Amino acid sequence: MGTAETKREIERKYEATGDTPVPDLTRVPGVATVVDQGVMELDAVYYDTPDLRLAADGVTLRRRTGGSDAGWHVKFPVAAGVRDEIRAPLSDTLPGELAGLLRSRVRDGEVVPAVRLRSARDVRHLLDGDGTLLAELSVDTVHAERLPGGPEASWTEIEVELADDIDPDLLDAVEKRLGKAGIRPSAALSKLARALTETGAEPRTPANPGKPGTAAAVVLAYAREQADAIVALDPAVRRDLPDAVHQLRVACRRLRSAFRTYRRVLDRDITDPLGDELKWLAGELGVARDQEVLDARLRAHVANLPPELTLGPVTTRLRHRDAALARNARHQALAALDSDRYLALLDALEALLADPPLRKAARRDARAVLARAVRKDHHRLGGRIEHALALDAGHERDLALHEARKAAKRARYAADAAGPALGKPAERLAKRLKAVQSLLGEHQDSVVARAALREFGIMAQGVGESAFTWGLLYGREEAAADAAARELPRVWARASARGLRADPTR
Repeated sequence: MGTAETKREIERKYEATGDTPVPDLTRVPGVATVVDQGVMELDAVYYDTPDLRLAADGVTLRRRTGGSDAGWHVKFPVAAGVRDEIRAPLSDTLPGELAGLLRSRVRDGEVVPAVRLRSARDVRHLLDGDGTLLAELSVDTVHAERLPGGPEASWTEIEVELADDIDPDLLDAVEKRLGKAGIRPSAALSKLARALTETGAEPRTPANPGKPGTAAAVVLAYAREQADAIVALDPAVRRDLPDAVHQLRVACRRLRSAFRTYRRVLDRDITDPLGDELKWLAGELGVARDQEVLDARLRAHVANLPPELTLGPVTTRLRHRDAALARNARHQALAALDSDRYLALLDALEALLADPPLRKAARRDARAVLARAVRKDHHRLGGRIEHALALDAGHERDLALHEARKAAKRARYAADAAGPALGKPAERLAKRLKAVQSLLGEHQDSVVARAALREFGIMAQGVGESAFTWGLLYGREEAAADAAARELPRVWARASARGLRADPTR
């Protein structure tokens, strides 16, 4: 990421006062010595949108001076007590790399100073017998000021941050020792969160417009979950984190599927155009994801071949092609996320969730409305599977099975969305439909792989290389596709068993 660097931060915070004594931590297993590092003065200004969008999502942006890591910092939540901190050098304005990571939340707006925190940090290093740093404990005396010129607050807290590559169990042992001394975990997730609470500026939590128990409440909650996932996964894609593209694409598909399935709940005149934009975004991201899947599949096949069946520069050809396609795919994905069209989609989704276009059925009991929609999608899937299996093996059946795969995804997502209303029957149906989707996905992956292998074979012949290995792999993929098609009736029978197909509420 250019000049920015990333650090995984694993820490815990505890309540304290200026008089709270820190117990002897050499009694913690593994800690041999505690070395006083002195007191440092830190001055940080935290930035956010005027409506505190970053704080609402647990994201922090600060510009800090003092200490060993002065600069701009963005922190993204990973899990309880775990955050990824992306750092950039100190400058007068927000670095572009960090601004990009915040774009899905800030959009065309701006970040402004929200809180200033000045801290006196008394630091101690916990070391093992070899002098290796295990963790850093600090007693922070904090003074917070809401900006511009707002209320102020002060407090003292203890923070314990794990060093790199140290077993997180150490934090449990330290916490146990602190607990025996009467030191309790802090209720605040971060200094910023506490500062906002104590100065009366907590971010708003969006309300679900649907009345509890209605179809609107369930569908809108699911739609918000997917829309929030798109926003949250955007910086993960920009950071090129594993599986981020796939997860963002899934969120787009789930949301689009919900719009199509629950048209009796949300007005399609409003949701259809959004569905088209979600399809566009998933398509732009799909180039990168499809390349990841194909790359992994072909590499695994080649790795499993005996050396005597690997003729010619097979591995080299794969590596060169994959590198070139991966670069182009990533460029296309980032271009989509940087586009005005994408920001317009995010704004439109936010507007829909704030003022949803509810239809008459939206106010009815969720169970009846959602069960009907799930049955309809399930029936559509059955028709496509029946049509595909009636065809002879070949291109037409491949296309029909691909259409069945898309219908399986929609039916599965419909059951997932209905889970809060329909309970375990919907969950069981979703699980069985996932098996159908996975089998059809295996078939489609084989279709795509065969097309790529054919290209490799043609290229090999054109430059005088052996095409034997490419042909061998093509044959194996063809066999894999046939096996998936033969297995489909059995897997579909489980997903269309009596009671599941007729009424997922039973």
